Amino acid sequence: MNAILTLAAFPQPERNAASVCFGLDFTSAPGRRKPITCVQARLSAGLLTVERCIHLINFPDFEDLLSTPGPWFAACDFPFGLPPRLLADLGWSPIWQAYIQSIANLPKEQFEKILLDYCAGRPAGDKHHVRLTDKLAGACSPMMLYRVPVAKMFFQGAPRLLASGVSIWPCFPRNDTRIVFEGYPSLMVRRWLGRRSYKSDERKKQSNDQRLARVELLTLLCSPLLQKEYGIELSLASEIRQELEADATGDQLDALLCAIQAAWASQQPGYGIPEGHASEGWIVDPALLKREAL
Repeated sequence: MNAILTLAAFPQPERNAASVCFGLDFTSAPGRRKPITCVQARLSAGLLTVERCIHLINFPDFEDLLSTPGPWFAACDFPFGLPPRLLADLGWSPIWQAYIQSIANLPKEQFEKILLDYCAGRPAGDKHHVRLTDKLAGACSPMMLYRVPVAKMFFQGAPRLLASGVSIWPCFPRNDTRIVFEGYPSLMVRRWLGRRSYKSDERKKQSNDQRLARVELLTLLCSPLLQKEYGIELSLASEIRQELEADATGDQLDALLCAIQAAWASQQPGYGIPEGHASEGWIVDPALLKREAL
């Protein structure tokens, strides 16, 4: 079992100190129809109070949020790094900030072509590699360009984190009070809903069963189960809860789940991140710590 990161150069807040927590549901092509959705909440004495939902309709809006003075914590639902096997096969540096900076200098089309060409030259079943955190979380490969285009999200998100000056855990910690983690809302959904569908971006696929699943999930989040699993309680005003239930895309709910993961991480030694994953990144969630320990 890997030890927990304890870097004295990056002091952590007191466990009961009040903290602003953001959760971001990211998209690689934000706009008015599909913005980057952000939930802002405040954690105090173990109670996470949701304050508002923010819609970021372009990347400058996202960059402005990152420039908001700290202290704050945020969890974003895109992969912060690439699989070590891909980096080695391509001959890229295993140092996170080095390969992210190189990718930042590439046109989007060139980055996508590198991934497509790499996959085309490999046998079926060995095209898309995963990081350890993806394997433990049941997440898609950060190399995927279609269906769930997480590679496009990585390309747009990770270089902006590096350029923003925020402290990126565990990839590039800095002496800054703006602290960003990688979140994964699907991990929380599966914990309580299994594989039940709770959202869709396509109007024709949105259903009452999905709405009922969102209602059930929010009920569970507001129950003692959240305290048991994450060590925090959730406070939701009725109007905000109704918005979350009504949002058939699930974007606001996913952003809330990321805010919960950020709040949990903010209270953990080493932010709940095992050593040894600076190159590829790590999803913050108590379930991954348990699985990594096995």
